[in-house]
Amino acid sequence: MELNKIYQGHCLDVLKTLKEQSVNTVITSPPYWGLRDYGVDGQIGLEGSVEEYVKSLVEVFHEVKRVLRDDGTLWLNLGDAYAGSGKGRNADGRGNPGNNHMQSEGQFNGIVKLPKVVNGLKPKDLIGLPWRVAFALQQDGWYLRQDIVWNKPNAMPESVTDRPTKSHEYIFLLSKSTKYFYDHEIIKEPAIYGTQDIRGSRGAFGQPQKQRRKDKVRGSFDGKYGKEAFRAIREKRNKRSVWTVSTKPLKEAHFATFPEDLIEPCVLAGCPINGVVLDPFFGSGTTGLVSLKHSRNFVGVELNPEYIKIAENRLSEVQLELIHEL
Repeated sequence: MELNKIYQGHCLDVLKTLKEQSVNTVITSPPYWGLRDYGVDGQIGLEGSVEEYVKSLVEVFHEVKRVLRDDGTLWLNLGDAYAGSGKGRNADGRGNPGNNHMQSEGQFNGIVKLPKVVNGLKPKDLIGLPWRVAFALQQDGWYLRQDIVWNKPNAMPESVTDRPTKSHEYIFLLSKSTKYFYDHEIIKEPAIYGTQDIRGSRGAFGQPQKQRRKDKVRGSFDGKYGKEAFRAIREKRNKRSVWTVSTKPLKEAHFATFPEDLIEPCVLAGCPINGVVLDPFFGSGTTGLVSLKHSRNFVGVELNPEYIKIAENRLSEVQLELIHEL
């Protein structure tokens, strides 16, 4: 297996050529079901039913598990959809065309016409695709360790009037074993006591917020335990399970891309320095980009040659920057 390389081909075929237990962590976002036709034969996401889609992903991640070290983790991002008769993501029958074939060739040309009829569900029912996949992976032997909510403060507007606008997706943390590599220290976040955090910024009255909060909290511990209780307060806390990260468009691509800020904690917590990060749905290469920036290696698998060109251009820019820093 060659490091810092993008392998072109179907992920299942390429994964079978990789050595077992050769990567530290896997960070990826497979194509969502029925949302886009990327214009490449054999792509995942155009299965005729939810059951077939889930089965396809289970097969892929079964092979991922073989390639992953015993102490490795999988960080899996998936989006949801509604049952209905529409194509694309709309549940009311309207199309959801993209502006460019790289985003949605099938929708633009009217090719994607999945009925979105799901066994046991009514039109307008939320399918629960992320959880269906997560539970199927659990049945296949993965440990489902955490559901992480990706909160999008700049979520795409929706014209719906009978439910809230969707502004989140899921990232599932799964592991191959009960014990695994997870660097919780490196991704700790500022601690918050009451309504303010402990960061040292100055408040409205000019006094450092950090000191004001310490004074307030210290006072609350006067009494039986006194200052001993205050010593337990820390300026950092374990990272929480809701991550607020804005989406950021990529001018070279007209399809959904990972924000770097979303990938960073996965890379840092899931992979040691000089370790290997695998993304079997590499897309525009953000997983590789973040891995290189933090002294990790990557292995990417991508079916679409146009996406590989975009990813290689982005990665070459980062590699040049890293060379200049030496």
